[in-house]
Amino acid sequence: MPRAFLVVMDSVGAGGAPDAARFFNGTRPDTGANTLAHIAAECAAGRADEGRSGPLRLPNLDTMGLGAAVELASGHRPAGLTAAPQGLWGAATEVSRGKDTPSGHWELAGVPVPWDWHYFPDTTPAFPDDLVARVCRLAGTEGILGNCHASGTVIIEQFGARHIETGWPICYTSADSVFQIAAHEEHFGLDRLLRLCSDLAPRLHAMKVGRVIARPFVGTPGAFERTANRHDYAIAPPSPTLCDWVQAAGGRVHAIGKIGDIFSMQGIDDVAKGPDTALMDHLEAALRDAEDGSLTFANFVEFDSRFGHRRDVSGYARALEWFDAALPRLFRHQRPGDLILFTADHGNDPTWTGTDHTRERAPVVGRGLGMREIGLVAFADIGASVAAHLGVASAPPGRSFL
Repeated sequence: MPRAFLVVMDSVGAGGAPDAARFFNGTRPDTGANTLAHIAAECAAGRADEGRSGPLRLPNLDTMGLGAAVELASGHRPAGLTAAPQGLWGAATEVSRGKDTPSGHWELAGVPVPWDWHYFPDTTPAFPDDLVARVCRLAGTEGILGNCHASGTVIIEQFGARHIETGWPICYTSADSVFQIAAHEEHFGLDRLLRLCSDLAPRLHAMKVGRVIARPFVGTPGAFERTANRHDYAIAPPSPTLCDWVQAAGGRVHAIGKIGDIFSMQGIDDVAKGPDTALMDHLEAALRDAEDGSLTFANFVEFDSRFGHRRDVSGYARALEWFDAALPRLFRHQRPGDLILFTADHGNDPTWTGTDHTRERAPVVGRGLGMREIGLVAFADIGASVAAHLGVASAPPGRSFL
């Protein structure tokens, strides 16, 4: 029986979203944002040489069709990605009214988001008084810190010492539909932070806030560091997704990275977490050991979390090149009948204004079905296609491109 591996390169967008003008970073619309093409241009111009040098080198992804996929999506061929496609390739367009993680992943799994997310205003304070009171009641504190839009690393440095002194949780948001709580693992307690986020999540989900995110950190003032114990409490998908379809047909679904959090463990059999280097080991193990008829669904988040939001072009390029160089490890375990698809959930152009995601099409490249140009497809078509490959019944609106 066939197996399927759906790998999301978080935020590795291809530009060209037809509705980009409706999405903003500050006052600047996302029109023209193109994560891959702009990183490649900076590399070719010698402006992304921290920890690396020269043109962007992604020979494995490019051989599958990455450069051609970006050109199809946006009309711009990334500098240095000039290979003739030898795999499955195309580009996908999102219809959900958000450029966030749950919207992208749910739609990739066949379920566009049917509602508008709630976003907190970019004001200080950002949160309504009744929500703040609920956080304080659940945390057993007299107040919170932050209460604003902020970068996670910046707000920890800003309020970390005060947090240790008072015990008050650091609460903040972003341009995404999120409520984030940062707390020190030792002074506040990791279990206490996770319980606080879990207890608060139903209230936020009722408001259509997509995720409550626990952001634990350690260290001392001037040397705080976030840990790998982040946990997302996401609103559940509104209807069965690809993961549920596979389980209903008797297949197992293995989640790697934050997939379990994104889908609230709905349709997930097991989860492997860690930094992206560890996730690559987990994905290799899945290629080696996963059962026939199974789906392995992976998310590599550090393109987005470490480099896109921080507008670190060199770091993003290094991460892309590391990822590409690791792919032969996976391919040596690929069996006849396996399908491996690589795509993205949104963009996060590190050359762009602001620190938010950018509205972009996603590249789609794959290995296992030979040379196959799929053209411009919908995000939901990816889930339908994986289901078709596994012989599993799917649901509209997606249509298989296989």
